[in-house]
Amino acid sequence: MRSQKDPSGVTRSLQTGDGTVLYCSLSALETSGFGAVSRLPKSMKVLLESALRNVDDETVRQSDVMLLAEGACAGVKAVEVPFKPARVLLQDFTGVPALVDLASLREACLLSGGDPERINPVVPCDLVIDHSLQVDAYGTSDALKINLDLEFDRNRERYAFLKWAERAFRNFRVVPPGTGIVHQVNLEYLSRVVCVENGIAFPDSLVGTDSHTTMINGLGVTGWGVGGIEAEAVMLGQPVYLLRPSVTGVRVHGELVAGVTATDLVLTMTERLRRVGVVNDFVEFFGPGLDLLSLPDRATIANMAPEYGATMGFFPVDAVTLDYLHMTGRGSCCDLVERYSKEQGLWRDPASDPLFTRVVDFDLGTVVPSVAGPGRPQDRIALSMVKESWLRGFAELYGRQPKVRFPGARVMDNEEGKFFLPDAKPEGDGAGEGRHGFSLDDGAVVIAAITSCTNTSNPSVMIAAGLLAKAAVSRGLAVKPWVKTSMAPGSRVVSDYLEQSGLAVPLDALGFNIIGYGCTTCIGNSGPLPENVARAIDAKGVVAAAVLSGNRNFEGRIQSQVRANYLMSPPLVVAYAIAGTMAIDLLTEPMGTDHDGIPVYLRDLWPTQGEVNSVRERSVRQKMYADNYNDVFKGTTQWAEIPASEECLYRWDERSTYICRPPFLDRVAEVPPIPAPVLGARCLVLFGDSITTDHISPAGSIGASRPAGLYLQSLGVPPGEFNSFGSRRGNHEVMTRGTFDNIRIRNRLAPGMEAGMTTWFSSDGSRREAMPIFDAAMRYLAENVPLVVIAGRDYGMGSSRDWAAKGTLLLGVRAVVARSFERIHRANLVRMGVLPLEFADAGSPESIGLKGDEFFEIPLGGTITPRERITVTATDPLSLEKKQFSVISRIDTPVEADYFRNGGILPAVLRKILKDEHKTEG
Repeated sequence: MRSQKDPSGVTRSLQTGDGTVLYCSLSALETSGFGAVSRLPKSMKVLLESALRNVDDETVRQSDVMLLAEGACAGVKAVEVPFKPARVLLQDFTGVPALVDLASLREACLLSGGDPERINPVVPCDLVIDHSLQVDAYGTSDALKINLDLEFDRNRERYAFLKWAERAFRNFRVVPPGTGIVHQVNLEYLSRVVCVENGIAFPDSLVGTDSHTTMINGLGVTGWGVGGIEAEAVMLGQPVYLLRPSVTGVRVHGELVAGVTATDLVLTMTERLRRVGVVNDFVEFFGPGLDLLSLPDRATIANMAPEYGATMGFFPVDAVTLDYLHMTGRGSCCDLVERYSKEQGLWRDPASDPLFTRVVDFDLGTVVPSVAGPGRPQDRIALSMVKESWLRGFAELYGRQPKVRFPGARVMDNEEGKFFLPDAKPEGDGAGEGRHGFSLDDGAVVIAAITSCTNTSNPSVMIAAGLLAKAAVSRGLAVKPWVKTSMAPGSRVVSDYLEQSGLAVPLDALGFNIIGYGCTTCIGNSGPLPENVARAIDAKGVVAAAVLSGNRNFEGRIQSQVRANYLMSPPLVVAYAIAGTMAIDLLTEPMGTDHDGIPVYLRDLWPTQGEVNSVRERSVRQKMYADNYNDVFKGTTQWAEIPASEECLYRWDERSTYICRPPFLDRVAEVPPIPAPVLGARCLVLFGDSITTDHISPAGSIGASRPAGLYLQSLGVPPGEFNSFGSRRGNHEVMTRGTFDNIRIRNRLAPGMEAGMTTWFSSDGSRREAMPIFDAAMRYLAENVPLVVIAGRDYGMGSSRDWAAKGTLLLGVRAVVARSFERIHRANLVRMGVLPLEFADAGSPESIGLKGDEFFEIPLGGTITPRERITVTATDPLSLEKKQFSVISRIDTPVEADYFRNGGILPAVLRKILKDEHKTEG
């Protein structure tokens, strides 16, 4: 029977151990003639169920259900479909600006005569504070306390804002600092796999403001990373729009050989899938090999989906899922998960494979011990080839021959020009000089980090690292003194089972003390190198290396002085820290000598899988998860001591350099004005191809001589207290000054000049002046001159950072004209009221002859039609010669047209709320 809330007539009931629930039946949909729904990939079924349950004939239509029911097999036309996730997951760097926007939306609602308490997330939202931790102290028993104290000192103002948000907004919770990384908290606690709301059961699903949100795919949960603006849209009740994805099925079979870890597997998988080409695909794993992969193994593979280019790396629900739910204290939901998954065809059925767009074969038996580097996660190197690869590729990568002596460095007497460390492992920050010194070679490992995201959800590799450390300590081996060591688990459970097994002791002895629970080295929060190591690198031009058990290793990302970065398993991180260099073959050369002067090889220390399994079985306990997550939202004493208002509206502090009221909702009229044509616009920046959101959006450290740094100093903030762009994402003044100010960006309007520069042109075209991009934008703004950005192919690739769009708007840019756009950044520009235009007829800045000094006119009529053709006029400022060229408006859907007419999603939501209130009052 059909109803307004069930237009397809597919609502059915399901008996569970906790009673009866209703659900939207996919089998009933197939019976009613919607195609072979039962043969769809499991990941596509989740999207289909969401559309079926959320049909409202506005944001989700019956035609969307039909499009999703068709599947994504080869030959099916690419179309855009809506998806309404069940919840939103935030980390603090990206979560703060989203909440700042909601706080300003409440204030604007009140000023417009509305009820500010109506502004709340529509779906449940969790924010985990995990990105503000930095490795300052390391190698000591008090490193954890020191780093946590520093984290609170630096971020107290941000944390007070987040505590206010938790009290002020419904559907919003905060996991305090020092708990764990967002992905592991999500995997171990937040997800229940199947949700029940108002008596209706449906699959758990989410979007997260971190690209590695995909770790949850290992639990059979649909989810991926989005930009902050997309997350805000979902929080405010809007769908995510995506092209109906191709689904690549990866058939896993065979068995891992002895000595191979889950990290080796994922690095091999990343290499293979990058070669196949799965960018923007859903990747779904199936086949008999899944029976041999633990849930943490699956989560490790799913976590790396961004590295192999997929939207997701999805593992269907099965008995392994239920076992993990039991282990992590969620056994009460297992009956519902099993019954619902089987009823909906979401349970993994080895006897019936789905119909995929294509299938890739993967044999577990082909995986060998591996690392990836020195600059991309897909560049896998077999462990046996690391030394040869390092020496052979050095000249091509770094422009000279490597300077390498005996593996690592050579201890020598105090000689002029040498750089020194104490004989013993340094305390605290590792600075100091001693009786003996060392001379750093190229390839010296100066950072060895067991990091939180990819591996520490997996007890097997963490226990393997501990067993290797135990064997090394027993033979008298030590980490080289120039290596900065750290361990930052993604969960406090890791500490518990390492303590329970006794493996924390040898790890501590080698300097792998726990320094905190959060995202550190992998995102560049590795902290400074010891002063004398840093001095040696700079003075001698050493190409130093970092080894980490993370997922990203781009040059400049891990630490500014470290040029070569290698991803590897935790036990290999320990091994390379002992060896101290990448210029060693760990399979054939000794890592050092023992107490008796006997050479020690990696094979002497490497634990067997039986040893690992034995320790895991007696040390990892369900109670550890229950105890750690019993009061997960409580936090430390430091968190409890931070004062926070309970008022509905946030009280902006005009003196704050972290949290400021953004201008996106200034002067919002009751009725949106007709979009005005862009007349007399100037080009702010002229780019070539492949400009990423990492180029556009501020990230990393704040330069003292750059516009953002000068601004902070003008407010009395010394460079030592700048913190990072990530920590200041709630301050639009800082972030706008950092937009387009990346050291690697190349602006054709500033040839030969340093990054972050452009050329300002006078209104009559007679004068031009080189200056920082922000300064030029502000001068144009004062002159009431609109701006455009011109670019080549793939504009906005990379992590979908919200400030890439927000900063563009606040610089005064009305339109971005590019040869092609990355999907999410294009959508984010529209959501901020910036017009994305694509050169038509294979046009380009070069073919049209654009120099960037022209005046631009972009006609806009009273109506905004998706993908309409527009003629742009470029006028030479001196000759007044006009060039006209066609562009396609990349406002792709009616919903996006509405966003643009309103000046962005925030004004659109504000007007809708006010309109609904007026209807209610009427």
